[in-house]
Amino acid sequence: MLPLLLVTVVAVRHRSVLAEGFAHLGTARWPWLLAAVGTTCLTWVAAACTRQGAVVERLPRRRLLATQFAAGAANHLLPTGLGASAVNLRFMTVCGLPLARSSAALALYLLAESVGRVALLGALLLAFPDALRLGALVPETAFGPLLAGAGAVPAVAVAVLVLVRRLRTALLSFLRTALGEAREVHTRPARALALWGGALTFPALQASVLVLVGQALGLDVPAAHMAVAYLAATCAVALVPTPGGIGSVEAALVVALVAAGGPAAVATAVVLAFRVVTVWLPLVPGALTLGALVRLKVI
Repeated sequence: MLPLLLVTVVAVRHRSVLAEGFAHLGTARWPWLLAAVGTTCLTWVAAACTRQGAVVERLPRRRLLATQFAAGAANHLLPTGLGASAVNLRFMTVCGLPLARSSAALALYLLAESVGRVALLGALLLAFPDALRLGALVPETAFGPLLAGAGAVPAVAVAVLVLVRRLRTALLSFLRTALGEAREVHTRPARALALWGGALTFPALQASVLVLVGQALGLDVPAAHMAVAYLAATCAVALVPTPGGIGSVEAALVVALVAAGGPAAVATAVVLAFRVVTVWLPLVPGALTLGALVRLKVI
């Protein structure tokens, strides 16, 4: 019952956002909205394919898919994807993979998903260079501090590794395990295809959900520009430690859609409806699935 209790707390804290989002759903064109719900379901299939591609051993398909659905609920209860990572790490260890190899597979999944998202964003920006117009939204004086912050993070990480020998030793040991696991996965074409195919398909499906919701609410922005806005916003907030990106994703998506040329009011409605479809509707059934998987000792 604990996942349901946590879901209730999160829902109560964000009840105004929920109410506004559900109100906008009532004005949407339902065929587009139903297509968005169906596409959201496909994202769990893509995540399951990527998870399978990160390990050599065959994982139980039905339990793997159910775990991705449950991981979505857990991901919105802990910061920065820790919930989904913990659920999947536990699932792989229950399936018999040693902790070191499970951690390496998890790192490979996260790397592939990040590379796929950035690669898709880069390809779309090359095809549609005018998709985002950030000049009017981000002051020129902000780019200097942003670049300085981006450079300071890796510099601090390197300094810590140089100064702390125990941490450096542990990291090198983990990297050896992870590189060995990655080499083994890429010697099997089926696993490599599942890993990278899923890593590209997952963000593409998520962007498609936003496009479908935009069509349902009549957002006057080209579909490709909406996809660019979604990918840019999610890449920008990837390091913001909020549970499920609640708050940060909404703000970044509204800014990105306005930068893509959408009216602020309609862009806000689209983002709220998008989050209802992708986060709030699956949250309770996902929490129930999570509790069931724990009781059945699948995780």
